[in-house]
Amino acid sequence: MGFVSFVGRVLFVAAFLLSAYQEFNEFGTDGGPAAKALQPKFNVFVKNISSHLGVAVPHVELKHVIAATIALKGLGGLLFILSSSLGAYLLLLYLAFITPIVHDFYNYDMEKAEFAQIFGKFTQDLALIGALLFFLGMKNSIPKWQAKKKASKAKTN
Repeated sequence: MGFVSFVGRVLFVAAFLLSAYQEFNEFGTDGGPAAKALQPKFNVFVKNISSHLGVAVPHVELKHVIAATIALKGLGGLLFILSSSLGAYLLLLYLAFITPIVHDFYNYDMEKAEFAQIFGKFTQDLALIGALLFFLGMKNSIPKWQAKKKASKAKTN
């Protein structure tokens, strides 16, 4: 069962790691194509936050945001493969930050084709968040002392 779990974790984080690797290679001096693609959606998100909360959002360099997402995906993915809860938390942080910005279905009319496509990707990210929460729940469901107690009992006939 341990090997199957390992393979499942590797397959789960493959998209995160490959994406981080690609963004790292294309980063350049300005954040690369990822920053260019994220810029308009990030601006709309900041504008919505500012107007709804009535607070000015401080200026953030998008290349720093992209660098942070690369680090969260890369480090989180590698730690998750090793069955670390910290890796799952890093991936959760990445998804919680990027999902409402990139998959902004709330900015589209429901009648348009883009709405369905973006909403589908939004719900996929919600499923990834659910899988990570499930992993964390399962990882913390059996107390460590109980697992050690059961493993140390020797069978006697």
